[in-house]
Amino acid sequence: MKAATALTSQKDSRAAGNDLLEQLRAGLGDEPSAIVLFAAPTYDHEDLLDRIVGSSRALLVGASSAGEFVNQRRGEGLACALGLAGDDAIFTASATSGLREEPAAAARKLAGQFRGLEHDSKPHRSALVMTDALAGHADVLVEEMTVATSGRYQFFGGGAGDNAQFSRTSVFLGRDVLNDAAVALEILSEKPLGVGVQHGWTPASQALRATDSEGSRLVGINGFPAVGAFEAHAKATNQKFDRNDPIPFFLHNVIGIDTGAGHRIRVPLAVKEDGSVICAAEIPRGSIIRIMKASSSSTVGAAEAAVESALAAMGAHKPGAAIFFDCVATRLRMGQAFEDELEGVRKKLSGAQLMGCNTHGQIARAPGQFEGFHNCTAVVCLLPS
Repeated sequence: MKAATALTSQKDSRAAGNDLLEQLRAGLGDEPSAIVLFAAPTYDHEDLLDRIVGSSRALLVGASSAGEFVNQRRGEGLACALGLAGDDAIFTASATSGLREEPAAAARKLAGQFRGLEHDSKPHRSALVMTDALAGHADVLVEEMTVATSGRYQFFGGGAGDNAQFSRTSVFLGRDVLNDAAVALEILSEKPLGVGVQHGWTPASQALRATDSEGSRLVGINGFPAVGAFEAHAKATNQKFDRNDPIPFFLHNVIGIDTGAGHRIRVPLAVKEDGSVICAAEIPRGSIIRIMKASSSSTVGAAEAAVESALAAMGAHKPGAAIFFDCVATRLRMGQAFEDELEGVRKKLSGAQLMGCNTHGQIARAPGQFEGFHNCTAVVCLLPS
């Protein structure tokens, strides 16, 4: 599989589209068969897509993003792309809508457009999945897609971003900018793709129970308003907690859902007047949770471990390119040290190209990993050379 990366800081959306496409063509020495695009919310996405798709026959999928990076370059307010080509892979692009009201049906519709069973010569089945983060139900999306494909696909991707404004997050298919939707790039390949996932968070509190929750709204912990657990933890650990401005505390004190084999991370976002806490994704009622902590070094180590896991999944094959996702909350928490995480990933890749973005949640479902949707977690997909 041939791959090429591109990144642009052009502010004009049509000029940015031209710039990205020219870089991809130069890198591939050919027209791309498929393009993965991540673009900051400051772009006119319709113009950007129109310029790329109108000048290329490539399939295009992607999403709005919350920080973009390619190889040694990163920033916010940019657009980046990955171009793919080669006879050893088959690509299919698809979309589904109605995630808010009927997420299970939307997931089945998306999986129903896959072509994997038609191509026995391409035994390795994977799909990049990007979803409108504000539509919610990403857990259901991944779970139902896994069931619909009988567990024969691995998934990677994330929630579209808007630089943590939580106002409008969009996914892309061809020229279309979609909301309340998810898109997928199915990749059928002769060689395996490696998917790795890891976070660097460890428990910082005793076990607690989510006694009441409504989707992403955590209503009660141990029978009391949820905010009380965070206030008690802040006092016990000598941290400042302000109900009216909780994000500085929440960035460093997330929720870990006990899965029996580790913790699935959820980011708290806001406190309501009734003491409930709004989170970036669903927390099941009755689940055992803990308040978690992380350091910059543990976050870097987790990203490196995710790459190592993905490399192991590829066996003897070597990566030519990597798509990497981590949470916008991770970037905000780490600040300039987020570059250390990317540098750790680059070193593990041993020269393979790197592209990716910060997302509002991450998707990973691969052999030995069954959690599906994550927050504040490093996810990497390695594409074979």
